[in-house]
Parts: sequence; structure tokens; C-alpha cells
Amino acid sequence: MQTVRLGRTGAEVSVAGLGCGGASRLGMATGADAEQAASVVRRAIELGVTFIDTARNYGTEEAVGLGIRGRRDEVFLSTKSSAGRGERMFTAAELSESLDGSLRRLGTDHVDVFHLHGITPSQYDYCAEVLVPEMKRQQAAGKIRFIGATEQFGGDTAHKMLTRALPDDHFDVIMVGFNLLNPSARTRVFPETLKHAVGTLIMFAVRRSLSQPGALQEVVAGLIERGEVDAGKIDAADPLGFLRDRSDVGSLTEAAYRFCRHEPGAEVILTGTGNVEHLEANLAAIQGPPLAPEIVERLRGLFGAVDSVSGN
Repeated sequence: MQTVRLGRTGAEVSVAGLGCGGASRLGMATGADAEQAASVVRRAIELGVTFIDTARNYGTEEAVGLGIRGRRDEVFLSTKSSAGRGERMFTAAELSESLDGSLRRLGTDHVDVFHLHGITPSQYDYCAEVLVPEMKRQQAAGKIRFIGATEQFGGDTAHKMLTRALPDDHFDVIMVGFNLLNPSARTRVFPETLKHAVGTLIMFAVRRSLSQPGALQEVVAGLIERGEVDAGKIDAADPLGFLRDRSDVGSLTEAAYRFCRHEPGAEVILTGTGNVEHLEANLAAIQGPPLAPEIVERLRGLFGAVDSVSGN
């Protein structure tokens, strides 16, 4: 397994991270029990994955805890808590309680990175003033090694929260949406993470639009309508057919993972599944070589101005 240094954490981790949320949630979204989900975690570790990301809201912490039992020192473990529930923000004490609950479910006395999960632009100031200081107290107590934040990419496709947060430099690690349909993090996020040596976790590398042809057509039609994609440069009926036709690209999914993996500033590429064979294919794709320069330039020409979609 290829590895990467995760920003200023100094940790050397796998370039592919096991994401335990998303549509699959280790298969638990489609009926798998905790032990079945844990088997996916175990297989990922066997294949060299050392970065594992879960969250209280995913409902997979218990499964991850089962999967890493006896192997805790082999993995860099990431989990998260929302900053609030509905319109009400968590108090510092409630955030501490959420962390303790995660530690119990994971069966560990610390996590390597603890994130505020899905922060919206309107929540950021409260998080910085009230919740980040509590995270630092928990860090001093040894329950958290590094402090992180994730954006709500589905509703913040232009990275407004991270654009505000990164110059303040509160976070050691961030999770950011980035894919070949919306590469706006290239100019709005990665310059700041590189400047401050903030570790990056890439989510949404492959979602519905990059795995279902009908969804891709629908998204591209919307981009053309909004003027973010030039209709004269793309086949609206088969927008990424030029990738599939190449002998050096195995599939659109593979191309999407390789696109993210080799972007300067992108460090750990998250992939999630409840199927071991699917996991193995995704890990191989993430570790594939860079896309040919002419393909990267064509994608830049098509989607370089897009910041309105997540790819879901």
C-alpha cells in the first residue's frame, strides 16, 4: 500500500482511507450487521489500509471497534461529532459527552483525529469560539491526538466554510469534497492547506454521478444550463465517454480515483463499501498512476469552473 504524510500530524498513513459512512456505511445501510461490517474493516487492514474514518452519525463506530480489536496500534483512527442538533448547537460539555460515547463504541481510550462534522458557514464562528477550545482541552487530556473539521459539501459545494476557517489555522486535518466534476478545492482549499501543512482527507471522489450514467447526464445538463460547462465542448449524452474509450483507463470509477489521488494537496482518498471485492478494486484504482496529461487538461477545460455540484 502506498503511503502519504498527513500534513503536520507527521503520521505516515495509507493513501487510501476506509470511509465508513457514505451510501454504504460498511454495508450496514443495506442490512449488514456489525460483525459483517467489521469483516470489511479487517480486510482493509489486511490490504494495508491504515487510515479509518467513521463518525457518531454513521452508526458504524461499533463495527469499526470490532474490526480493529487487537490491532488498534496499526491504524490511524478518525471519528467525528456534529456541532449541534438541528438549530441548537452543542455546548462544550455535550461535545465532550459525544467524544466519550465514540471512544466507548470504538473500544479505545483515544482517537487520532476528532472532527467537528459537517460544519456549515453559519456554524463556524460558534465552533471556533466554543467547541474548538473544548477539543483542545480533550487533546490535553489525551483523548484526541489531532483536531479536525469536515465541510458539509452537499450544501457547501464552493467551500465557503473552509475558505473562512483555514486562515484561522485551528485544524490539523480537514475533510474536503473534491472530484473531477467539481475541482474547485484546487484553488480555494489546497493552497491554504499546503501553506499551513493541514492534512487533507478527500471525500466525494466517486459518488452517484460518477457511477451511474443517468445521474451523470442529469448533472452535466444542469451545469450546461447554468453556464458552468460549455455545451460545445462536451457530449451531453455521454459526457465522459472519452475516458472509457482509452486503453490506459480501466473504468470511469478508476479514472475518478486516480484524478483525486494525484492532485497536489490531496492526501488521503477515502473510499467506502460493504463489499470486499469492491474494496479491493477501489484500493487498486487509488494506487494507480496519474492520468495522462492530456486527459487532465481536458477535464480542466470541461469542469475547471464548476463549483455548484457535489457529484452525488
